[in-house]
Amino acid sequence: MRRRLFLPAGIGILAAIAAGPARAADPATGFRGEYIAEVDAVGQKLLDLANAMPADKYGWRPSPGVRSVGEVYVHLSGGNFTLPSWMGVKLPEGISRDMEKTITEKSKVVDLLKKSIENVKTMAAGMNDADLDKKVKAFGGREMTERQLMIRILNHMHEHLGQSIAYARSNGVTPPWSEAGEAPAKKS
Repeated sequence: MRRRLFLPAGIGILAAIAAGPARAADPATGFRGEYIAEVDAVGQKLLDLANAMPADKYGWRPSPGVRSVGEVYVHLSGGNFTLPSWMGVKLPEGISRDMEKTITEKSKVVDLLKKSIENVKTMAAGMNDADLDKKVKAFGGREMTERQLMIRILNHMHEHLGQSIAYARSNGVTPPWSEAGEAPAKKS
């Protein structure tokens, strides 16, 4: 009889030992995992396109008063830092509204873009599912859930990916992920 009482406790202890030390955080699953995958996908396209665009075209703009190529990427990066700050993520030093005019060198723009993409992925990985329903004040005091704000971040990334594709094509640059499908047909 005593054996039967100790068996469940012994199995629990062995399972805990086999599991090893506790991890800081489980990998993101559900919405957070899907969000990170979507950020990876759009982020890679943004980085591929930013790298494909010649440095001398980073000042190009379709018309006066419209953001240049470089300004679009810096603006997008600013959003990738500012929007998570409304959910409590620390805003890095140097992130400001005027950086669109001060960060203009291609390598610095691409580096900022890369860091901003990592920022929104890290934000999602550090959350738990209960955080998604927390209310935050954003966009001048509008109340929304953290999930809604994350969707806004993805929408913002996609909006400026589309803009960047148009800018690239206007400058003779084919998006790298579509180059194979757009190769000119060979004449026989």
